[in-house]
Parts: sequence; C-alpha cells; structure tokens
Amino acid sequence: MTEPRHIEREVLPNGLLVITEAMPQVRSVALGIWARSGSRSEPSELSGIAHFIEHMLFKGTERRTAEDIAREIERLGGFLDAFTAKEMICLNSKVLDEHAPQAFAIMADMVLRSRCAEEEVAKEKGVILEELKMEQDNPEYLVNEIFSQNFWRNHALGRPILGTRETVRRFDSGKVRSSYQDLFVPANLLVSAAGNLKHREIRELVAGEFGASRGGRRPGPRSAEAPPVARSHITMRTKKGLEQVQICLGVPSCPAASDRRYALSVLNYILGGGMSSRLFQNIREQQGLAYSIFSDLNPYRDAGSLCVYAGTAREKAEKVIACVTQEFRSLKAEAVTEEELRRAKDHLIGSLLLSLESSSARMSNLARQELYFGRFYSTEEVTRSIESVTREEIQQLCRDLFRPEKISVAVLGNLDGFRPSRNALAC
Repeated sequence: MTEPRHIEREVLPNGLLVITEAMPQVRSVALGIWARSGSRSEPSELSGIAHFIEHMLFKGTERRTAEDIAREIERLGGFLDAFTAKEMICLNSKVLDEHAPQAFAIMADMVLRSRCAEEEVAKEKGVILEELKMEQDNPEYLVNEIFSQNFWRNHALGRPILGTRETVRRFDSGKVRSSYQDLFVPANLLVSAAGNLKHREIRELVAGEFGASRGGRRPGPRSAEAPPVARSHITMRTKKGLEQVQICLGVPSCPAASDRRYALSVLNYILGGGMSSRLFQNIREQQGLAYSIFSDLNPYRDAGSLCVYAGTAREKAEKVIACVTQEFRSLKAEAVTEEELRRAKDHLIGSLLLSLESSSARMSNLARQELYFGRFYSTEEVTRSIESVTREEIQQLCRDLFRPEKISVAVLGNLDGFRPSRNALAC
C-alpha cells in the first residue's frame, strides 16, 4: 500500500491554476509553469513559433539578461529547462527547497517579461535554422517527422514542432511578441510544484508574480473543430548517406484520456516496450535483424498513434516489416500469455511507484493529469486500472488497431528501389 499523496489544487481569481504536492521526505522542490497549448495551436504560416518563443524565454527579460538568468539559477545549485510539445509548453526548474522562491521569481520573470528584442529574434532564427539542419541529420527524428506529416496530413498535428526553414525565416519581433502575449496569459497557464513545500507558500509566490495579470483566454487548436483523421500511407524518402534504413510503422490509436489507455499501455509494453518484449526478443535477439527496435505511444487530446521504430540494413528491411506485421497477426489471433500480462503489469506499476521518488516526475505528473484529464488519479486508482486489464481486452484492442488498411509506413535511407507493398502489411 502506497502512502497517500498530499495534493492541493487552487484557481486564482484571474484563472491561473496552482497545483502542489508536498513531499516532506525530500530536500528538493520542482517547479513548472505550463502553457496549455503547443505547436498544434499555431496557424500554419507561423509553424514553429511556440518552440521559438520557448527559446526566447531564455534570451533576457526587462530585469535580467540571458547571462543573469543562467548565473542566478546556477548560483542556486539548481537547473532550468524548457520544452515544447504538440499540446503544451513547459518551463521547469529543480532546486533545494530553501531556494524555491528565488527560482520561481526567475521563472516568472522569464514568462511575464520576455523582451523579444529584434536583435535577439534575429540571432535566434539562426540558432533554430541550425537546429533544423541538425535534426535533418538525425535519421530517427527525420523518419518520425516523415511519418507524422503524412499520418496527420492537412492537420496541425502533422506539422513539425520546430517549424520549417520557410516559416522560421519569416518570424520577426512583432509576430513573436504577439504570439508570446497570447500564450502566456493566466487563463492559459498552470503552475505545478512538488517537493518539500507548503501549498500556501507556493500559492503566495504565484499570486505575487501573476496576480496582477489579466486572465485572457486559452488559444484553442486552430484546425481541430473535429478530431484529426489519420491518413494511411506508405512513404519512402531516399537519403543516400545513411548506413541503415530507418522504419516507422504505425496505426491510429486512442486519445490520452481514453478508457482503453491502460490496456493500450500494457499492449505497448508486451509488443515493444522493453527488452523482454516480443519485437525485441524476436527481431533483435533471436534473428539479429536490428540493433534498435521498439514501440511507442503518442497520445493527444483527441487522437493518438501506436508506432514501431526500427533501424536495419537495406537487405533486411523487408524481413523486419514482415516480422512486425507477423507480431500484429499473432496478437490478434491468440490472447497474450498470463506470464506476458503479469510481467507487463509489474513493469508498469513498478515504473509508476519508482517515479514517485522524484519531485520532478511528480511535478510533471500533476500538470499532465490536469491537462489531459481535468482531475487527479491516485496511485491506487492507476494501479487498480492496470491490474484490471485482461488478456481478452488486449486481444480485442489488437483486433481493433491492427487493421491492414490502417497501417502506415515511413522508410528512410539508401533505399535502392526498395518499397514495401500494401500486401506486405497484411495482418
């Protein structure tokens, strides 16, 4: 039996939400300021601007230079980071409990008073353009982008988080400042904190920094009057300098808050989520066809995908795809074994419980549960839900997901004429 979690939730008068979890057994405090919208909320002509703004937060405020920000957080012995995803932006830090007020003051200054100066925007455009080049040289990233752009074609989910060279080059301080002001309004923000803290003190910190800000409104997904529709495709991209062929093979899956999410997590682990998974044991260990082979879930508010990734030699690519579809076929034909089911449940529950030791993980968990569920699921609720998954439930899920006409593939590398047929995806 796990100890009860001490979570408090409070909405400020301007709409900003504060969620905290007290962990008196640790010396750290993890802090996060989250925007409830990410790259899928951008208009197509500003693709990449949320990620660009995330970078600009570190480039100086009305009170601090970029060097001041770096020096102050390091003087506290902590760290400061940020990321942009399809449906959120997060600025986060972790410090000793005694330094939480100073760390939050730095973060709030970055969010509230970023200068978005023209000269910094111009320099950062060069940085982002180099980041785009770097990712084009990263085959695992590139095959995922090729897959996503075609899978979610004509929808914001299919656009790259970084944007494109064309859109980034068009950014200027006016566009950046306008988007920045839309994103970081209290109604579109939540603050989560976990560690050795008191809710009242965190709430006072947040109110002291953000209390005078007007609420504003949340920018919604611009292309999502209806949920995105996955497009079945086979996409090939030749890149002759690569030694391996990169493969991404996937199917439409469940949204983040789906009732089937626990069964889906169990299925993902059995299929390709660990070293004991079917894909790893069959394709890597038994046949030696690939070094890297795994499956992954990509859940969003109203859609999702389950994808298998592999890197292999050109002459083995056809065999790898055949082996993956064979695993799909097998999972549909016969229920997973009791031993597989037990191992997957133990892994998921064990990972959950281990994550509770980290203030950063708890801080992130608080925010993500709020963003996707609008409520908090206790450890006991999650554990019970995982334990309730049955072999029959997983088999039915496989039959619903692994339909040949729904399977999509992206292949990147020195292809030399290789192209899988739709028949090769039959399962």
